[in-house]
Amino acid sequence: FVGGTSTQDDSGIEFVEAEEFGYTDPVDGSQTSKQGLILSFKYSSGDGARVVFRLSGTGSAGATIRMYLEKFEQDPDKHNEAAPVALKSLAD
Repeated sequence: FVGGTSTQDDSGIEFVEAEEFGYTDPVDGSQTSKQGLILSFKYSSGDGARVVFRLSGTGSAGATIRMYLEKFEQDPDKHNEAAPVALKSLAD
């Protein structure tokens, strides 16, 4: 979807963009591409969120795909919410 247009569904969460990312080793400077995907979203409140899928593994055998959910929350009263509650709308 890289370079596509944004979309919004009934949840009020707008899909903004998708971006593929790579990794540069800080020790030897080697570069590896296609290490993950970042999906960026925006809530109707204007707050941003993203879902990150990252390839993780030893490089010799097998791999794991890790998924991270991140959401900006400007309301201080919601900063102590449990992660499953705070991120439910994004996960759904």
